[in-house]
Amino acid sequence: MDWALMIIAIDGPAASGKGTIARRLAAHYGLPHLDTGLLYRATAAALIAADRDLYDEQAAVAAARGLALMDFDERVLRSRQMGEAASVVAAMPGVREALIDAQRAFAARPEGAVLDGRDIGTVVCPQATVKIFVTASAAARAQRRALELAQRGVKADYGAILADIVKRDARDSQRAAAPLRPANDAVRLDTTHLGIEAAVAEALRIVEAARIGT
Repeated sequence: MDWALMIIAIDGPAASGKGTIARRLAAHYGLPHLDTGLLYRATAAALIAADRDLYDEQAAVAAARGLALMDFDERVLRSRQMGEAASVVAAMPGVREALIDAQRAFAARPEGAVLDGRDIGTVVCPQATVKIFVTASAAARAQRRALELAQRGVKADYGAILADIVKRDARDSQRAAAPLRPANDAVRLDTTHLGIEAAVAEALRIVEAARIGT
């Protein structure tokens, strides 16, 4: 396979493990990685910083167009508040349109790329060489997020986190613009009962199977 053309698309809901899997695949194959969710989180953060209404699509589009692709403070953007806010702006067709060119430009790098998000395999890179849809039960994902917050010294309310995840799942899967769903040719990877090492190993197996089969 010509690795110069390799694009790996990793999609899935919040806390499914897709980000960690994408980073590990990128490191393994020496490819650049983009967490596209940070683009939506950064857009929401810009609105909040400017004291603008999260549901103001015109302001959200302007914020999205003003982003520097890799200039992010991940410590701020990875907060639970920003995840919920990102889900609001990500449902806006204008915001998704404003960000899609930047994502596709990243994917078009000559060495290839790994991108993770919710519509990489279906909208951003439908031509991706490998598509993996990472999923897990809502309960498992809430438990992981609560543990992650606790490890960072942040008080974690499992019930509230689970409710947020269920709400985000519904919003992401039911939105009119690029709803969260697996591409028809994506390989599903359920991590409900897998530790991260086992999940990464399975993702690597999926990529290698695609290499052999191409």
